[in-house]
Amino acid sequence: MSKSKVLVVGGTGYIGNRIVKASLAAGHPTYILMRRELGYEIEKVQMLLAFKNKGAHLIEGSFFDHQSLVDAVKLVDVVISAMSGVQFRSHNILLQLKLVDAIKEAGNVKRFLPSEFGMDPSRMEHVFECGKETFSDKMVIRKAIEDAKIPYTYISANCLAGYFVGNLSQLGTLVPPKDRVNIYGDGNRKVVYMDEDDVASYTIKTVDDPRMLNKTLYCRPNKNILSHNELIKKWEKLSNKTLEKVYISDKDFLASMKDVDYGFQAALARIYYIYYDGCLMNFEIGEKGEEASELYPEVQYTRMDEYLQRYL
Repeated sequence: MSKSKVLVVGGTGYIGNRIVKASLAAGHPTYILMRRELGYEIEKVQMLLAFKNKGAHLIEGSFFDHQSLVDAVKLVDVVISAMSGVQFRSHNILLQLKLVDAIKEAGNVKRFLPSEFGMDPSRMEHVFECGKETFSDKMVIRKAIEDAKIPYTYISANCLAGYFVGNLSQLGTLVPPKDRVNIYGDGNRKVVYMDEDDVASYTIKTVDDPRMLNKTLYCRPNKNILSHNELIKKWEKLSNKTLEKVYISDKDFLASMKDVDYGFQAALARIYYIYYDGCLMNFEIGEKGEEASELYPEVQYTRMDEYLQRYL
């Protein structure tokens, strides 16, 4: 059976560039939307040209030219949106909705994967007002997809390791702390950590898989379900160094959110949901979803002690 043609929107982004690589590696004819608005963003242009040299097709288009999006979509079988999370804020939600409109008009797409790659927004109805719009916006996009009867797969990747593992989930840094580490609550809530390349591999696996039609893929392989304490112990073992541990109660953490700007409050709120509420592991997947490592056991996913070795 021939491989589906895949269009990646946001192919120069943090997750998007990995999805492009995974698509090419899996042998899919891979197309990347090259936005006319790139202007002088030279690093993105150079990345696109490097992908072109590896066999990707660059398709010029613009979110401000509906027909260009329709024309791009008509070239492929599957569309994957990997636009940055900032694209969901304020009026930029319209960009995703414009893509949905183009897919609906083109009428040929057999699978659409919208830009999520984090917590499942359908399970985040209880969240604080700060940052709530991110989850609400994603649900607006889901509703538009389903109302348009566009075949879909949603990807719930949970905690991307570059943001949550290398820094042991400390705020204000992306590298491990030297001497002391803050632990949220008692540090025993279970969290799911994922290597970004593995998320891309699992994502590409779904595009031709009838088992994932109109379902959510949850990336939560058993070996990567760890408490905060367990993650820190892995780093201490690798680095041969014991960190001073500061336990932060939920009351103190909530109090710390009051004196920061709205954007940082939203980031803190996510830490709260993950480490105090345990929102990543407090539900069963159910019949509308599948777990990635069980569905695709052939993917040799990265364990977090392996991931942490790059920081030594």
